[in-house]
Amino acid sequence: MMSQRRNPQTSGQSTNAVSEDAILDATYHLLLAVGLRRMTMADIARHAGVSRATLYRRWQNVREVVAALLTREWSTAINDTVDTVDATSDAPNGRQRLVDVVVRTTHMSRTHPMLRKIIELDPEFLMPYLLHRRGANTEHQLALLEKAVGNGIADGSIRAGDASELARSVLLVAWSSALTGPVLTDDFDALDSHLRDLLERYLTP
Repeated sequence: MMSQRRNPQTSGQSTNAVSEDAILDATYHLLLAVGLRRMTMADIARHAGVSRATLYRRWQNVREVVAALLTREWSTAINDTVDTVDATSDAPNGRQRLVDVVVRTTHMSRTHPMLRKIIELDPEFLMPYLLHRRGANTEHQLALLEKAVGNGIADGSIRAGDASELARSVLLVAWSSALTGPVLTDDFDALDSHLRDLLERYLTP
C-alpha cells in the first residue's frame, strides 16, 4: 500500500510543525492537479501551509521537491511490495520471490497516477534518470535487486554470475515494461505474464 496522504491545509498543524511528509503530500496533490511544469515553490508552500523560506531551506526548486517525492513514493511502494510478497507468496525459492516482487512493482508503476501524470505532461523530468545518471530511486532498487539475486544464487534457484550485473539487467527489463509497455498495449495482464516469463528464463540456472 502507498503511504497515507492528507491535505496539509486541513491538518491543524502549525507552520513549524509541518513535517517533510506533509510538504511532499501537498506536492503530490498539486502534481496531480496541475502538473510539474505549472507548479511553483510558492504553490507548494501555500498548499502545505509553510513559508517559502521553510521550503527553500530544504530544497532549491520544484524539481528537487518532486525528486524527493518520487524517492519516497517508490521506496514505500517497493518496500510494501516486498512485505506483501513475504506475507502472502508461496514462492519456494529466491528466484520466484524476486520475480514476484519485480512483476508486482512493475504493474504498480504502470498505473501509478503520479508517474502517469509526469509522463503525460512533463516526460523530460525523467530523462536525466533514464539517460545520464542514477538517482536515489535507482540506487535503492539496485540494492534490493542485488541482495535478492544473491539470495537466489545462494539457494541455487538463480544461475551463477555477478549479482550486480544480473540485478542491472533485471532492472532494465522492468523499466522497459513499466515505461514503454503502455505505449504498445493496454493489456497489462499480458505484459505481466511476458515479464514474468522473461525473468524466469533469464535467471533460471
